[in-house]
Amino acid sequence: MSEDDQNEDFNIRETLEKYLSHWQWFALGAFLCLAISYVYLRYSTPQYQASTTILVKDEKKGGMLSELSAFSDMGLGNALKNNVDNEIEILKSRSLVENTVKNLKLNVVLIKHGNIASAETFRDGPIDVDFITIKPEFYKSKMLLEFIEVSSDRFSLESKLTSEAVPTLPKDKKEYGYGEIIPTAIGDLVVSKPILLKNAVQDRYQSIDIRVSPLDAVVASYLSRLKVNPVSKTSSVVEISITDPIVKRAEVFLDKLIQIYNDAAAADKNFISENTSKFIKERLVLITKELDGVEQNVESFKQSNSLTDIESEAELFIAGSNEYNKKSVENEIQLNVVASMLDFLKKSTTADLLPANIISEKGEASELISSYNQLVLERNRILKSATVANPTVVALDQQILSLKANVGESLRRMQSSLTIQKRNLKNQEGLLDSKIGKIPVQERQFRVIARQQKVKEELYLYLMEKREETAISLAATAPNARVIDAAKAAISPVSPKKNIIYLAALLLGILIPFGILYVKDLLDTKVKSRFDITDKFSIPFLGDIPRSSTPNEIIDTTSRTSTAEALRIVRANLDYMLTQVADGQAKSIFVTSTIPGEGKTFLSVNMASIFAHAGKKVLLVGMDIRKPKLNEYVGITDPKGLTDYLSAKNVVIADYINQMQGYEAFDVLLGGVIPPNPTELLMSRKVDELFAQLKKEYDYIIVDTAPVSLVSDTMIIAKHADTFAYVVRANYLDKRMLALPDILHREHKLPNMAFILNDTAVSKGYGYGGYGYGGYGYGGVEKKKKPWYKTIFKK
Repeated sequence: MSEDDQNEDFNIRETLEKYLSHWQWFALGAFLCLAISYVYLRYSTPQYQASTTILVKDEKKGGMLSELSAFSDMGLGNALKNNVDNEIEILKSRSLVENTVKNLKLNVVLIKHGNIASAETFRDGPIDVDFITIKPEFYKSKMLLEFIEVSSDRFSLESKLTSEAVPTLPKDKKEYGYGEIIPTAIGDLVVSKPILLKNAVQDRYQSIDIRVSPLDAVVASYLSRLKVNPVSKTSSVVEISITDPIVKRAEVFLDKLIQIYNDAAAADKNFISENTSKFIKERLVLITKELDGVEQNVESFKQSNSLTDIESEAELFIAGSNEYNKKSVENEIQLNVVASMLDFLKKSTTADLLPANIISEKGEASELISSYNQLVLERNRILKSATVANPTVVALDQQILSLKANVGESLRRMQSSLTIQKRNLKNQEGLLDSKIGKIPVQERQFRVIARQQKVKEELYLYLMEKREETAISLAATAPNARVIDAAKAAISPVSPKKNIIYLAALLLGILIPFGILYVKDLLDTKVKSRFDITDKFSIPFLGDIPRSSTPNEIIDTTSRTSTAEALRIVRANLDYMLTQVADGQAKSIFVTSTIPGEGKTFLSVNMASIFAHAGKKVLLVGMDIRKPKLNEYVGITDPKGLTDYLSAKNVVIADYINQMQGYEAFDVLLGGVIPPNPTELLMSRKVDELFAQLKKEYDYIIVDTAPVSLVSDTMIIAKHADTFAYVVRANYLDKRMLALPDILHREHKLPNMAFILNDTAVSKGYGYGGYGYGGYGYGGVEKKKKPWYKTIFKK
C-alpha cells in the first residue's frame, strides 16, 4: 500500500472515530425518530388500494367478441369504433366519477369517534343514514351533525357548524326516534339501525359525526385517487384502481363505476338504432297509405273494365319485357329511397344520425353515412362532459358539416345515375311497347297501375325487413367492457408503509445528529488534531500533549499519565532535532505560541522537569517579560529575575537564579519585574553575554518566550535558540492563524522550528490520544471518565 493510501485510510478512520465518539447522540436520535414513527403508525389512517381489470372492445387490438357477430351479414354491430385510449379518458372523466358518487351518495360520510382517533364507516356502522328527499343544496352545501344515542330507540342530533346562514335542524327539537323523517336544510333525513344491530348490545351515548360534503370536493378527491392504466401496449385490458381508507367502499365504487360506464356506452350504441327505427316507422306509415291507394286503383280498374287475367292473353308479348320490368322496379325503389334520404338529410342537424342500412347498394354513400354517424355519436358522447364551445366539439361540427355535404353529393350522384338508368330502361321498353300496341288499351293501362302497385309492395317489404334488423340490434346491444376481475382490495395497506417509515426514521435519527455534528464541525475553525497541521505544512511535528487533569502542577518522575508519556515522547523528538548542537554546549529550546493561553508556560515547565528527571542540568528561563506566568508554576516567592539582572549594573546572574525544590539540577530564572522598556532590554548586549555564559554551565536551557503574534520580543532573541517548540493548543487556536508560523518558518525567523499540539482530548481520538495511552498501562492515575449519560448535556 502506498503512503497516500495509508494517509487516506488513516484520515477516514479518524473521521469515523470522531463521529463514533458521539455514539450516544446517534442512539438517542434513532430512538426518538423510531418512537415518533411508531406513534405515527399507531394512529395514522391506513390507505388500501382496490383494483379491477376490464377488457375494452378495441378493433385495433382485436377487442372482444360482440353479441352482434351472428348478425354481421346484415351489417349490424359495425357502427361504433372503440379505442382503448379514448375509453381510458372516458373512465377518468369527471362526469362518470360524479355519476358514481351521486349514485352511491358518497358525499355522506359517517365518522365514528374513538378514545384517541376517529374512523370513517361505510355500510357497516352502528347506524344507517339516508336522505330520502334531496334539495338542490344537497350537492353544494356542507353539513356536520353530531349523533349521540340517548336510549335504545332515541338519539339526539346537533349541528357542529356554527357559521351556517340557514339553521340545519329544527330549533324546537333535539331528540328523534329511529326511522323518523328529520327535515334538514338540504333534504329529509332518516336515521335507522341495521337489522343485525337492532337487538345487539352496544355502547350507549356513542358519538358519531354525520358529514355531508360538497359534491365538487368529493368528486375531486376521488379523481385524484383514481388511476386508469392499460396493462400493456399490445392488449386492450385496462386496470382501474383507487386508494381509500375503507376497503369495502373502494370495491363498491369501482364496481359501480364500471356498471355506469357500460350502461352509458350501451345507451350510446342504441342511439343510432333508435333513430333508424324511428325513421323506418315514419316511412312505413306513408308507404302503407300509398300502397292502399294503388290497390284500390287496381280494383276499380278491373271492375270498370270487367277484367280478370289480362296477362295470359299477352303472354308471348310480355315474356320479353319481364326482365326490363324487374329492372325498372328496382330502379324506382332506389330512386325513392335516395329521394327520401336527401329529404331527411336536408332537415337533419349536426346532432341527428342518418338512417343506416337503407341504401341497398354497397358503395360510397353507405360508407360515408357510416362515417357520418360515427362522428355524430362521438360528438354527442363528448358533449356529456363538455360544452359546444369545446375545441374538440367545434372540430367535430366542422367535420360533420363537411361529411354531410359529401353524403349529399354522393346521394345526388347516385340519383343522377339511377335517372339515366331509368331513361335507358324506358327506351328499351319503348321497343316492346310497339309490339304490345296491338294489346287492348285496357291492358296497357293496367300495366301502369300494376307496376306502381309492385313498386309500393317491394318498398314496403324492404322497410319491414330493415325494421326487424334494427329491433335485433336494439335487443342485442354488446357491453363496451367486460369485467375480467371484480374489484378487490389488497390485504396490506399501500400507505403508510411500515418498513419504509421505520427505515426512514432510523436514517433520519442518524442523519440529524450527523448533520448537527457536521455543521458544528464545519463552522468550528479551531485546530482539532495533528492532521490540521501535518497535512498542510512541512514543519516538523514533535507530538501532541493530551489534556492534563492537573494543568498547574509539574509532572514528577512517578507520573504515568498520558500527558507525562507524551512529554517524554516530545523530549525524545527534541533530542533528535538538537543533534547538530556541539557537545559541551547547552542546548537551548525556546517555547513560543501564536497567542496567549496556548499552554507554552505549562509545557516549558514540564519539559524542563522531564529533562531534569533524565539527569540533565536544566535552566528554565522566563523571557515573556511583558506578562510573566512562570512563578505560578514553580512556587518561587522572590519576584527578582531576568529584567532585574538586565537593568542592573555590576551584578552576577547567579544571584537571580533559584533552584527548584525536589530537584538536584533544575534551576529557574524568572522574568522579573515587568519593565517599561522590554524591547530595549532584550536588544541589549547583556542578553548575548548572558546566553554565552549560561550555555557553558547547563545541559539544557528551556526558554518561555512571548507569543509571536502580539510582540516582537521573541524575534529579537530567536538567534540564541537551537530549536523552537511552537505550541498550538487544540480547540483554541483558529486554523487561519497557522499561516503565521508557516511564514516564520519559510522566512527562517524561528530557527529549527517544530510544532507541539497541546491540550488534545483523549476521548475524542485526536492525536496520539486516539490510541489511548491508558492501553499501555499508563492510565492508572488518570481521572475516571464519567458515564455518557452524566455528561450527555454537558457542553
